[in-house]
Amino acid sequence: MATFGTLSDRLTDTFRNLRKKGQLSPADVDATVREIRRALLDADVALSVVKDFAATVRERALGDEVNRALNPAQQVVQIVNEELVAILGGQQRRLQFAKTAPTVIMLAGLQGSGKTTFAGKLAKQLEKEGHTPLLVAADLQRPNAVGQLQVVAERAGAAVYAPEPGNGVGDPVRVARDGVEHARRQQHDVVIIDTAGRLGVDAELMKQASDIRRVTDPDEVLFVIDAMIGQDAVNTAKAFQEGVDFTGVVLSKLDGDARGGAALSVASVTGRPIIYASTGEGLDDLEAFHPDRMASRILDLGDILTLIEQAQQAFDEDEARKVAEKLAKEQFTLEDFLEQMQQLKKMGSMKKMLGMLPGMGAMKQQLEDFDESELGRTEAIIRSMTPGERRNPKVLNGSRRLRIARGSGSTVTDVNQLVTRFDQAAKMMKTVARGGMPQIPGMGPMPGAHGGGKRGKQQKAKGGSRSGNPAKRAAENAGVGAKAPTGSGFGLGAGGAGAGAPSEADLAEIQKLFGKG
Repeated sequence: MATFGTLSDRLTDTFRNLRKKGQLSPADVDATVREIRRALLDADVALSVVKDFAATVRERALGDEVNRALNPAQQVVQIVNEELVAILGGQQRRLQFAKTAPTVIMLAGLQGSGKTTFAGKLAKQLEKEGHTPLLVAADLQRPNAVGQLQVVAERAGAAVYAPEPGNGVGDPVRVARDGVEHARRQQHDVVIIDTAGRLGVDAELMKQASDIRRVTDPDEVLFVIDAMIGQDAVNTAKAFQEGVDFTGVVLSKLDGDARGGAALSVASVTGRPIIYASTGEGLDDLEAFHPDRMASRILDLGDILTLIEQAQQAFDEDEARKVAEKLAKEQFTLEDFLEQMQQLKKMGSMKKMLGMLPGMGAMKQQLEDFDESELGRTEAIIRSMTPGERRNPKVLNGSRRLRIARGSGSTVTDVNQLVTRFDQAAKMMKTVARGGMPQIPGMGPMPGAHGGGKRGKQQKAKGGSRSGNPAKRAAENAGVGAKAPTGSGFGLGAGGAGAGAPSEADLAEIQKLFGKG
């Protein structure tokens, strides 16, 4: 996540220096702890949290568990990882639902923290899980807050209770109480109450939030906090805890580029768990918060479990089995590929998915340059083909390719490149389906794969430009050598969380399949 970019860079640099040492002296440990302390303070983590964290890491790093370790540097990384998990809350905590419906969830926080948007995200997620949420517009102070909640509710496909126009008109305490009764009558099993915020903590805000809590008796009070507000997050959280109290925390704007110390402070300071993390502007950009996975992301160890969960939600198991059978029998067509692209898009941002792989912190710029819009262009080309052409691309002669290019707003060259890349990808996927390891043009042998040497060099040579214009060919080949292309075939390397990060060529190969080469 972008929020922890600088912190992650500094910690991984610190550990990289440690790995050069066979044994760690007390001076090495002290120097490492000093760097960790500086990195955390620069990330706006609360001073009290940093002091306790650094002291615990130092004590453990000087202990026998590190001295006896075969690789003391890895042992220190493990200690830091475990302590990060601890200050992030330790264990994941899910929403607590009432034994008798409706479950009442009250949202609290400062104005601009993202409460209203989170209300829509939570409603959409709960609907996916089979619940029937009702959004209650109890923020009657902020201009157009009621209208915004209605728009968000419509986008989320959720019901909304908004009897008052807002903009300073209406009693929010009565609206919240009546909203719960309305939900009970209409048989909604979850009520999400959007309350008013202020630009700063004040007595009026606290009294109103406290009164709403008293009359609705919520099962959860979620404190929504902007992950980018730094040290102020701790003071704000403490003030809300004393004035209203809350049962859990929601971190919003965790995709921002600020230092993000709120995430590493609020759970430890308040003793309340972080339940959700909002990771983007879309209504699907909401993740259950896992302290262990977040710690892994911060240390650039990847988040393979979240990636797998997203894939399981997006991909149909029976459909995947059919595709595997088609691949093995060489019956995989552009029609099948189009369906797979649709499922891939359901997983969300390709950049986010790639960012969950281990070691991707070292490839930020390449990841940033990755052009996801190529997916849409590739889809347009395939949709411009007839069903027969998708099933058998070999029938695509010059006139057909020209028609497809015009229909998709692309060029004949784009169509040619897509067909070529599809052929290459189908061959690679066929190899994988049969249990083999593919050779991906431009990447060299995969980890553990056979077939390097002369054959690999021949394949690499074939990957150059085939332009009939010698000057253009030379320029394109020079470009391939100088930088990763913006677009190409499937392949992430084998191996799981322990595998290295995809190379620049890997990213280029992934994108080529979905766009221009």
